[in-house]
Amino acid sequence: MPSYSPETSHPAISLAISSPIPLLASAVDAALDTALAEQRLVGAVVLIAVDGQVRYARAAGWADREAQHAMNRDALFRLASVSKPIVSTAAMVRVAQGQLDLDAPIQRWLPDFRPALADGSQPDISVRQLLSHTAGLGYRFLDPAPDGDGPHARAGVSDGMDDSPVSLAENLRRIARVPLQYVPGTAWGYSLATDVLGAVLEAVDGQPLPAVVDTLVTGPLRMHDTAFHALDPARLTTAYAAADHTTRPHRLQEGEIVSPFPGLAGIRFNPSRALDPHAFPSGGGGMVGSADDVMRLLEALRQARVPSLTADGVAEMGRVQSGPHGPPDSPGVGFGLGFSVLHDPAAAASPESVGTWRWGGAYGHSWFVDPSHRLSVVALTNTLYEGMSGKFVGDLRDAVYAGVKGAEA
Repeated sequence: MPSYSPETSHPAISLAISSPIPLLASAVDAALDTALAEQRLVGAVVLIAVDGQVRYARAAGWADREAQHAMNRDALFRLASVSKPIVSTAAMVRVAQGQLDLDAPIQRWLPDFRPALADGSQPDISVRQLLSHTAGLGYRFLDPAPDGDGPHARAGVSDGMDDSPVSLAENLRRIARVPLQYVPGTAWGYSLATDVLGAVLEAVDGQPLPAVVDTLVTGPLRMHDTAFHALDPARLTTAYAAADHTTRPHRLQEGEIVSPFPGLAGIRFNPSRALDPHAFPSGGGGMVGSADDVMRLLEALRQARVPSLTADGVAEMGRVQSGPHGPPDSPGVGFGLGFSVLHDPAAAASPESVGTWRWGGAYGHSWFVDPSHRLSVVALTNTLYEGMSGKFVGDLRDAVYAGVKGAEA
């Protein structure tokens, strides 16, 4: 049973559809229908909230193409890195409550986690650096070793999406054996930092990460579909993959390795992991949930309605923490505490406002929040990597702004 108190949780975010915006619907429908017709996507659920009201909601395509099971709005998805803002929000609640310090070294809670630089020195890593991916850590799938013989593979590290039998504690021991890529705080690198953050939260709370997340985030926000395994396996979508953004997606196989970038090791996917309640809780990629639940989180953050997390705390999450550093393939974008933050729309060639939050997930997801436009968008698909970084992501973004701004004119 959840340990939160319903009496003290905030009122649930309403996700009932309210007064559809015709221009928005026609523009987004066109982007979605084109991606489905061109077989770049197999299925998707798209939700758009404007000023706290859901103004667009559509489930389209197939949840399972071969079985001819249509996609439904309540479908469950393997969230991959959409797990990160959920676990990051849990950490920020503990920061707000004074139980976690953003700038304290994590060795206060994880004394044995001491990864070293190439010279053998062991610098401190802060909670802030974990949240902003400036900790010097890496990811197995990003090792420049397409033969699978990179440093993370040699250490037996799991990225949290395979069927590794190790515990979270054991995975941390393995992560700590891999040399840091840079002095913490001096660069940016996407990494297993959120998995390490999950272990910090376990140490702070003295309970497993799933219980911590339920107590602080998914329980109070009534995200009843979201956990570290599928709570209703019958609603779990089938995962599909394509070798590139122009190939018809195929059913993702157990143990299949698919790289989002050429020349890198790639992610080893085991879709069945989502059905295993005993798999270690990967804070960076191990959760399962629905589009409605992701929208509940994003809108609760945008409206500063996460219990115990003040507007100042949310603002800190949405502030660029990475200095001049950020995702190398995303000009004009830095990183906050749990997600990327747009600081230069012109450099990004984006219609989004300064301060827009965004991230995605390797199983085929994207989401963004534009606080200035009071806009939240969730697009969960079952098709990697098109739904995360393919043409559909930009087309959806542009359709949303064309529809919203057209309606405002």
